[in-house]
Amino acid sequence: MSGGGRVSIVGAGPGDPELITVKAMRRLQEADVILYDRLVSEELLAYAKSGALLVYCGKAPGHHAMPQEVINEQLIKYAKEGKAVVRLKGGDPFVFGRGGEEALALAAHGIACEVIPGITSAIGAAAAADIPLTHRGIAASFACVTGSRCHGEQEPVRWDLLAHGVDTLVIYMGVSQLGNIARELMASGKDGATPVALVEKGTTDRQRVLTGTLRDIERIAAAAELENPALIVIGEAVKVRAQLNRLLSSSEALLA
Repeated sequence: MSGGGRVSIVGAGPGDPELITVKAMRRLQEADVILYDRLVSEELLAYAKSGALLVYCGKAPGHHAMPQEVINEQLIKYAKEGKAVVRLKGGDPFVFGRGGEEALALAAHGIACEVIPGITSAIGAAAAADIPLTHRGIAASFACVTGSRCHGEQEPVRWDLLAHGVDTLVIYMGVSQLGNIARELMASGKDGATPVALVEKGTTDRQRVLTGTLRDIERIAAAAELENPALIVIGEAVKVRAQLNRLLSSSEALLA
């Protein structure tokens, strides 16, 4: 774009500010304007250069600080002003981050952008909770799915297919529908004893992990007052977490 600015759609990672990539950090430090989301660590914003404009456009369940259409307009506006613009998103911008929509909106106005990937929550939070998404002999596949749909006209999630189509199921934005999801999967033939983990605020110093089964996870979450953001991990690979903890406890006992 002749005489225009540079737009970078950047993944900030799953929560721990140290998990941002070197390239993403460099763009953050160079930016004139940073449009950032709710789940971006405030520690990262401290790396912005003096005088950089910080624009909050986060989305919480049931409340959006800035509609997506307005975010698109802001990106286009600042780019046309010749600014170095960073659109900073939690996780990865192309995994439930609407980064594709923003890239298309920019392209429609002749503005190219670069996409800098980030560690998505499915990988980051599961690893921080000691849960491998794939594990030899237990899980050879995993799928990431949203637990809710943003628009009523969309088709519902096909839990009947997901119940048997993959070994490990990772669900974003599903806390409010946890009970319904569990019941849908069991109604589709998924064993009620299937292990489930809930990873709240994964990779941060406030991380909390709850475990149970499809049959009892709704009760466990309610008793613990589970809060967003939280990731749901379903599958036999969840058992590895307990195995690791038992082995470490045994090792510590022997060394004591």
